[in-house]
Amino acid sequence: MGRMIVVLFFITAMMTAAAPSAGAGDTIAPLSTSELKQVIGSGNKNTIVFFLNPSGGPCRAQDEILQKLGKDRKNNFNIVYVSATQAANQQAFYDYGVRSLPTLVLVGKSGKIGRVFPPGIQTYETLAAALDRM
Repeated sequence: MGRMIVVLFFITAMMTAAAPSAGAGDTIAPLSTSELKQVIGSGNKNTIVFFLNPSGGPCRAQDEILQKLGKDRKNNFNIVYVSATQAANQQAFYDYGVRSLPTLVLVGKSGKIGRVFPPGIQTYETLAAALDRM
């Protein structure tokens, strides 16, 4: 029993140490691609970094939600698409700790990560509320 607790503690410690550094708060958003460098912090707008597979059904559904939100909010935030199908984007996936798609990361005007959403489709309401809090 004691051995199992030690093993579980070790596994938990390793998972914590290997957790993505892209958390909320004071973490500066990694600028791993040319588009991220160009868009994050531009125009004094918040940015949603959208990690996706362009041919995946859930990713297409998430994009529809983002497009509607952008239209309703008169594009008062940026969207950066980071596609899993482009080799040049691989480093961004590592830097943000993305392992499942779709994944969204909200970056504030200052270039700091405001929120990392759990993988999966985020609702219009969830995204709108997160943008309002930024």
